[in-house]
Amino acid sequence: MSTWNSLPRAAFDLETTGRNSRAARIVTASITVVDADGGIVKEHEWLADPGVEIPTEASDIHGVTTEKARSEGRPAAEVTRELAAVLQELFDADVPVIAFNASYDFTVLAAESARYGVPQLSRFPVLDPYIMNKQVDRYRKGKRTLTALCEEYGVGLDNAHTSAADALATLRMLDAMAGKFPKLRMPASNLHQLQVEWASAQAADFQSYLRKTKPAAVIEGDWPVLPPEDASRGDF
Repeated sequence: MSTWNSLPRAAFDLETTGRNSRAARIVTASITVVDADGGIVKEHEWLADPGVEIPTEASDIHGVTTEKARSEGRPAAEVTRELAAVLQELFDADVPVIAFNASYDFTVLAAESARYGVPQLSRFPVLDPYIMNKQVDRYRKGKRTLTALCEEYGVGLDNAHTSAADALATLRMLDAMAGKFPKLRMPASNLHQLQVEWASAQAADFQSYLRKTKPAAVIEGDWPVLPPEDASRGDF
């Protein structure tokens, strides 16, 4: 049976207006598709006008200001519809989609899809290096950011925090991680289901730790998309 890293695969990344995945709006989106050998066969990129002000805290990270998005970006509804269609085509073709901290990106897209009346995705299979790294290298010290893990695995990350660069680096880093941890090399559908279980257990462990000092702490463990919730709290 073929493993995910020996077949065509894709990577997906968003840059947005903020950290709250249920309230954030899409600013840029990228999908990179590679063949079985890792050669790039297709790249999709979008710049959206999110319809709201882009906070300075966000534009300082990804470089897209409100003015740039309004003058050069396309309507957010159009971008959301096209982005969701490309992802759904990949899933329908059984092409796994790699996303770092996938529950953020897919929750943002789910909220945007609900906002603009776009059908929700069937999210399968998704591969998330963030969840996997916490599982197979759980005693690793230091940050588990994309930048830190790319450095650890010798993957170049130029133009960090642009969606295109982050998507390709995520894909390359996961390939490298699979080389170090053979247990990750399995059919994508099997690995997807394991990540559902891993994410839930990781969240439960972290919540238990936090509740030693913060009894009301709640860490959501749904993966790869969080359930809908009132997004009235701010982006930051």
